[in-house]
Amino acid sequence: MSDTSALEQILRHDRLIVAGGIAGVTALAWTYLFAGAGIDMSMADMPMDPMPWSPSYAALMFIMWSIMMIAMMVSSAAPMVLLFAAIKRKQTASVSPFVDAWIFLGGYLMIWAGFSLVATLAQWALERAGLLSMAMASTSAVLGGVILLLAGFYQFTPVKSVCLRYCQSPVLFLSRHWRPGAAGALRMGLRHGSYCLGCCWFLMALLFVSGIMNLFWIAGIALYVACEKLLPLGHRLSRAAGVGLIASGLIVLARAP
Repeated sequence: MSDTSALEQILRHDRLIVAGGIAGVTALAWTYLFAGAGIDMSMADMPMDPMPWSPSYAALMFIMWSIMMIAMMVSSAAPMVLLFAAIKRKQTASVSPFVDAWIFLGGYLMIWAGFSLVATLAQWALERAGLLSMAMASTSAVLGGVILLLAGFYQFTPVKSVCLRYCQSPVLFLSRHWRPGAAGALRMGLRHGSYCLGCCWFLMALLFVSGIMNLFWIAGIALYVACEKLLPLGHRLSRAAGVGLIASGLIVLARAP
């Protein structure tokens, strides 16, 4: 009886469990990136042929992108996951909701895993075309300028606005897309991940300009995404970033040889 009571006491703190788990997963992802993500970058500035793409190297790149997305995106999704857990607790007071919360987060991360696969293929294609350096940064000013321009224009599109609206308002998202049960949690996680991807995918493409493993850019983009989603003036920030990206793209293209 006492063991059951102790377990119930622990499960009542499910939001703390979920929050601690999110913090732990995010910390591990950042640790992996700071450790080099399994890649030797010491020769990144040396003129040499790109690394040949064996199946094991491709898998390493996919893992790198996937963990990078976890590091960059999970913290900004935390308010949504925690609100989901709180609602689950009120709906099913006798059952701990943290399992469904992790299913929700798993669905969210499945969407970003799909993006990571596409990004890995894009990296392979750009390297084959000679458009990425050993530092995994664009070697073409035209390519870099075009990515900056397109990322800036995307900030003003209706798709960006709709996706950002749902990402900014967990209450709005959960009220319109709530589904019961574990299967519902997975579907909601997939849907939220889709909105998040629609909101941020072009920002992630900026890593091809600065260097895919440029930790300053990774941290900067992650911080911007969090501010865009969590601050009250996120829509204005989005448009300001769009203007800045367009201006940067024009400058880069104007200086291109």
